[in-house]
Amino acid sequence: MAREMYRRAVRRFLLLSSALAAVSLIAPAPLRTQTAPPAPSTSAANSTVVELHIDGEIEPILADYLVREIEQANSEQATLILITINTPGGLDSSMREIIQSILRSRVPVVTYVYPTGSRAASAGFFILLSADVAAMSPGTETGAASPLIEIGGSPVQIDDTLRKKIVNDATAYLRSYTSKRDRNPELASTAVTDAKAFSDKEALDGKLVEIVTASKEDLLAQLNGRNIARFDGTKLTLAMPHPVVVARDMTGREKFLSRIVQPDVFFILLIIGVLGLYVEFTHPGAFAPGVFGAIALLLALYAMHMLPINLAGLLLIACAFVLFVLEAKFPTHGVLGVGGVISMVLGALFLIKSPLTGTGVSLWTALAVVIPFAVIVIILMRLVLRSRTWKVSTGREELVGEVGEVREPVGSGESMGSVFVHGELWRAAVRAGESIPAGARVRVSKVKGLTLEVELVESH
Repeated sequence: MAREMYRRAVRRFLLLSSALAAVSLIAPAPLRTQTAPPAPSTSAANSTVVELHIDGEIEPILADYLVREIEQANSEQATLILITINTPGGLDSSMREIIQSILRSRVPVVTYVYPTGSRAASAGFFILLSADVAAMSPGTETGAASPLIEIGGSPVQIDDTLRKKIVNDATAYLRSYTSKRDRNPELASTAVTDAKAFSDKEALDGKLVEIVTASKEDLLAQLNGRNIARFDGTKLTLAMPHPVVVARDMTGREKFLSRIVQPDVFFILLIIGVLGLYVEFTHPGAFAPGVFGAIALLLALYAMHMLPINLAGLLLIACAFVLFVLEAKFPTHGVLGVGGVISMVLGALFLIKSPLTGTGVSLWTALAVVIPFAVIVIILMRLVLRSRTWKVSTGREELVGEVGEVREPVGSGESMGSVFVHGELWRAAVRAGESIPAGARVRVSKVKGLTLEVELVESH
C-alpha cells in the first residue's frame, strides 16, 4: 500500500513538473520593473542612451529582443541607441530583421564592436554598417561576410549560378544602405565577394566606420556635438553633454529561449524528445522518459517554429529512425544500422538552412548525438522483439508445459480425473480415445477454464 502511494506521488510530481515547464514556455515575459526615463525635453541635460547587446550568434530570439528594445527606445524618445557587437554571425533572416529595425528607427543608432578582441563577422558586418554611426574598439575586426553553404562547419561547392545569385543579392543589400550612410560601398562589397576582413584601423581608413575608441565613455564624448546624416537624408546634431546610459539586457526567458534556438541545442532536444517517447512506448510505465521526452520535444518544436528548417533534413532523420528499427528486426549484419547513422548525420547537417551565413548543426555534435541514439534504439527494439517470444510467467497460461502427477485416472468424455500441477489440484481431461492411469506423469498442453488438457509424459 505504501509503495503504491509512493508511485502515485511520483507520477503526480512528474506531471506537475511538465505542466509548469509548458506554462513557463508559453507564458509572456514578466513585466520589468526598470524605470524608463521620461520623454526628454529640449534640454540636452536629459539625454538618455539606451544600451543593447549582441553577444553570440544572431538568431530569432536575439532579433526579437533588439527589435523590441529599439521600438521601446523610440516610444520613450531616447536620445541615442548604442548596440555593442561581438558575434561570429548567424541567420540571414534574423540579421535582416535587426537591420530593418535600425533603418526605421527615429532615434539615432550607433553600433560598436566592443570590447577589445571582439568581432563583427558575417551577419555582424552587415549590422555594423547599417547604423547611423559605426565604431570599433582597438584590436577588433569585422568583415568576412562571404555567403557560405556549409555542412558540419565545412564549406561545400555549389552551382556557380546559385553562388552568383546569393552573392549578388548580398552585395546589393549591403550597398542599398551603406551608400546612404556615406560609407564606402565598394570596399564593403569586397567582404562579401572576396570574404575580406578588416582590422579596426583598416575599417577606419577605408571609411567603413567613423570612430575607433577603447571605451564607451570616450565614444559618447566623441558623439556629443557630432553632425550625422540620417537614412532619410535629414541632418541631426547629437547633443549629449551628460548622457545617462540605460543598459537593457535580455530577460531570463529570452536568454533561456536563445539557447534553445541554437542549431546544436535544437538538434539535441529533438533527438532527446524522440528517444524519450520511444522508450516510454516500448517500456510503458516508466513515466520519466515519457515526461522528459515530451518536454524536450515541445521545446524542439518551439525552436523549429523559429528556425529556417529544411524539410529534407527532417525526412532524412525520420528515414534513419525507420532504418534503426528495421536493423533490430532483421539480421542485416549492421547494414541498415550504418545506413541509419549516415542518414541521420546528413539530416542533422541539412536541418538548418541559412544561405547567407551558413550556420547549422556542427558535424561533431551530429556524430556525438546520432551514434548513441542508434545504439539505444537498436538495443531497445531487440529487447522488445525478444520479449514477444518469452513464455508467459503469470496467470493460467504459465501452466502450459508444466509437468504434474495424475491423482485420479483421467479419461475422455465425462470421465475426468484430477492432476497435481504447480502445487495445486486441477480437473484434467485428455483427447478422445485416450486414458491415463493414476500415478502417471503428465504434461499440460492446454487450459480450458478450470480444466487442464494433459498428455502422457513418456518415460525414457
